[in-house]
Amino acid sequence: MSEHSTYTPGNSVEKWLDDRLPVVRFAKEHLMDFPTPKNLNYWWTFGAILVMCLGIQIVTGIILAMHYTPNIAMAFDSVEHIRRDVNGGRIIQAVHAVGASMFFVALYIHMFRGLYYGSYKAPREIIWILGVLIFILTVATAFMGYILPWGQMSFWGATVISNIFSAIPVVGENIKQLVLGGFAVGNPTLNRFFSLHYLLPFVIAAIVGLHIWALHVPGNNNPIGVEVKESRDTVAFHPYYTMKDLFAMVVFMIPFAWFVFFAPDILGHPDNYIMANSQVTPAHIVPEWYLLPFYTILRAIDFNVLFIDSKLGGVIAMGGALVMLLVLPWLDTSKVRSGSFRPMFKWFYWLFAINFVALTYLGAQPAEGIYTVLAKVCTAYYFIYFLVVLPVLSRIETPKPLPTSISESVLGKAHA
Repeated sequence: MSEHSTYTPGNSVEKWLDDRLPVVRFAKEHLMDFPTPKNLNYWWTFGAILVMCLGIQIVTGIILAMHYTPNIAMAFDSVEHIRRDVNGGRIIQAVHAVGASMFFVALYIHMFRGLYYGSYKAPREIIWILGVLIFILTVATAFMGYILPWGQMSFWGATVISNIFSAIPVVGENIKQLVLGGFAVGNPTLNRFFSLHYLLPFVIAAIVGLHIWALHVPGNNNPIGVEVKESRDTVAFHPYYTMKDLFAMVVFMIPFAWFVFFAPDILGHPDNYIMANSQVTPAHIVPEWYLLPFYTILRAIDFNVLFIDSKLGGVIAMGGALVMLLVLPWLDTSKVRSGSFRPMFKWFYWLFAINFVALTYLGAQPAEGIYTVLAKVCTAYYFIYFLVVLPVLSRIETPKPLPTSISESVLGKAHA
């Protein structure tokens, strides 16, 4: 129990529970009364939105798993059975499919907010690293989920991505066979991916718990990047931010609901509504939109360097793109957290954001002509931003003067 606890059990049952399992005390101290910077804007609500999205995906996924058959002869038809015959199945399947895209919309916004406001800087490195691990596991989970409907894109996407493993020297082919359960994508592959797709969301939920725990040690970052100095810099998380988060969730659910009820299939590829056929290759194999930036980086390396062939080079580049995020706290050594006070950083940051959107677009285009050239340029800038721009800016940039406290910033803005 906390030495500075303000919690008093309201009745004898609550006191009995508090003496044995102080969950109410924990919720009050670490959730409701948690001191939170008073200047958080709506970009900070996406953490709560992501928790909501994860909950939606887990609940709808469990229901869908009750009706899905992980067998290559029946998987496609079982999805159609869910959509056509199961009571409410069309809505549940649409919520799950659209929910994956909405999850990634919120996830990318959450990450780009962290990049702009320096939420990865000391003492919050562990929070950021856990967040990147959540992102990587979410990408893996989403990819395996894309295989389950067993349409054309499911089958050929699994075939293309599983070939990544064969690029690894010496052990690559063995790893590929272990992942696939054979020499090619087939029934063992579908069973493996279904098992992992069901399991990983619970692993993600556990890491989200660690992520929130790690956040509660140093407390929230905030838009000006100045640490809390006194009690007047903060407000209690409840009701101030619970209400703000709830309002943001409701607003977020409006486009979510629009897609579910009016355009549930618009975010999917048309070829995935054709049953998987190993004898017919689609004209253009593409993953879901949220995996496209990294797919572009994978394809951008199409030349040999020293003893690394182009296939292995692409795999290294895609892996390196994720490693850049993990080591980011040690690449950007500027003492100023918030991009609002870094005039040079702002330009490069927004160029990086545009570049990321361009990578997403290019991943959906054929790997030919001008698209190939642009993919190389955008991939180069992705790595230049982390390895050159941020370390150099940390040394040469002169930031604007920071407010002395959060309260000064908030009150100054009010009186301006």
